[in-house]
Amino acid sequence: QVQLEESGGGLVQAGDSLRLSCAASGRIFSSNTMGWFRQAPGKEREFVAAIRWSGTDYADSVKGRFTISRDNAKNTVYLQMNSLKPEDTAVYSCAASISGTMSRNPKYNDKYWGQGTQVTVSS
Repeated sequence: QVQLEESGGGLVQAGDSLRLSCAASGRIFSSNTMGWFRQAPGKEREFVAAIRWSGTDYADSVKGRFTISRDNAKNTVYLQMNSLKPEDTAVYSCAASISGTMSRNPKYNDKYWGQGTQVTVSS
């Protein structure tokens, strides 16, 4: 089984920082893409960031503010979130590719999903 467990969410003020963690267990390898998605109230889930063997990928809305990193030895991915804005408020979910690559489309069934962690940013 593959399990993903997020942690690090919370309530912060605009301009603050948070670091999310996602610990993966089971059949996950360093070649698997891992990343983060989020779903704001009343909105559909959207891509946030991903880390692949060749580099990283970010949604335009978080470029320059968020940084994704990975500890392959621990199968753990992190999302450092700086300069948080109220519009960043969402449930953040960790994802890992099933076969090695992962689409930015959250509806495409090529990912394992974590349970999600709530991030709330007050103005």
